[in-house]
Amino acid sequence: MDKDLFGKDFKWGVSTAAFQIEGSCFSDGKGASIWDTFTARKGKVHGGQHAGLACDFYNLYEKDLDLVKTLNIPNFRFSIAWSRILPFGKGSVNQKGLDFYNRLIDACLERGIDPWPTLYHWDLPQALEDLGGWTNRDVVEWFSAYTDICARNFGDRVGHWMVMNEPMVFTGAGHFLGVHAPGRTGLKNFFPAVHHAVLSMAAGGRILKESQPHAEIGTTFSCSHIEPYSQRSWDVSAANRADILFNRLLIEPVLGMGYPDKEVSVMKGIRKYMLPGDEENMTFDFDFIGIQTYTREVIRYSFLTPYLHAKLVKAEKRKVPLTTMKWEVYPEGIYPIIKKYSQYKQIRKIYITENGAAFPDVVMGGAVDDQERLSFIRTSLQELLKARKEGCPVEGYFVWTLTDNFEWAEGYHPRFGLVHVDFETQERRVKSSGKWYRDFLK
Repeated sequence: MDKDLFGKDFKWGVSTAAFQIEGSCFSDGKGASIWDTFTARKGKVHGGQHAGLACDFYNLYEKDLDLVKTLNIPNFRFSIAWSRILPFGKGSVNQKGLDFYNRLIDACLERGIDPWPTLYHWDLPQALEDLGGWTNRDVVEWFSAYTDICARNFGDRVGHWMVMNEPMVFTGAGHFLGVHAPGRTGLKNFFPAVHHAVLSMAAGGRILKESQPHAEIGTTFSCSHIEPYSQRSWDVSAANRADILFNRLLIEPVLGMGYPDKEVSVMKGIRKYMLPGDEENMTFDFDFIGIQTYTREVIRYSFLTPYLHAKLVKAEKRKVPLTTMKWEVYPEGIYPIIKKYSQYKQIRKIYITENGAAFPDVVMGGAVDDQERLSFIRTSLQELLKARKEGCPVEGYFVWTLTDNFEWAEGYHPRFGLVHVDFETQERRVKSSGKWYRDFLK
């Protein structure tokens, strides 16, 4: 493996998210987010853990950026906490919140690191959730106003923006299954949340491009390579329906293709929330699409599963190697995902904006020798390079993640970082995977 094989303009980076690393959830005027509220509910997060301190990035960001620099990583993806900028989601701006992200961006540039901010990484201000959140159509206006504030205050130093992170996850897990914040359930919450997220992605893209015409504007989607449990027609059809939900539902309307609801009739329920002009307003010509992929899913037909009649065959039942998240260890899945999204003629450029794996890292002799993660990243890059050589427009790769962090409902148990964090002392240790990535990027 040699980074030169990928070309001199290939973007190498690492990704993070505000709520997972910053801590200081109520410091310096920050308002509550839906995840602050969700983590305070009994039984919602593994071990009753919360992100009150997390990695203390709010105070230790300079030290962590020094690590990024030491690891030879030229691009740093982070997210902006909406409620740190607008404590109530709209209205008065919190200057101390703006100051923090200005300091963060400046600190990146001082170290020769390009900042890649994401506007929304799941942490809606709780004050807006109290008004209906993503189920309230007004969220498009709220998000647009927030986007404009960020563009005007940070755009002079930012060359790459991401509007939204994995909308399928925060709408599906947060508004249908209820296992993520805000904990809503059912189609009556899922459908409006999906539609308003799509409208907001496109609106955010337009605002950023108008404000910063020379910047690259993108947005990211969660993707999983899906295979049928067997080649029997009912399993193949079930896998296709799951693919529509997991991999196509959010991206195709943005690309101007409308919602893919012809093969999954229940999805036509989204149309209830559409108004005249929405078809056009859902579309934006993004400069790049970020795809985030970790594993593959195997799907079988299930009569008892409502709506989709499709069921995940859990990895632990398939007797395959598992990550701490109980996902199949399958780095080869990045190749078919890149090939799949490359087939959309509207997508001119792809960045892998998240890829990685959680393993039960152990500190021995002051070191963390995470060979499983190192192997996962190497294999992922080999598969990416194969797709790139075949003409796929994939032009960047970001590891998830820099440091071990607060992994949402799973708490601190899964460790994804290139850098180990002792959450009691905040001590950082670069793992073997981080050292390999450092040497690879020399």
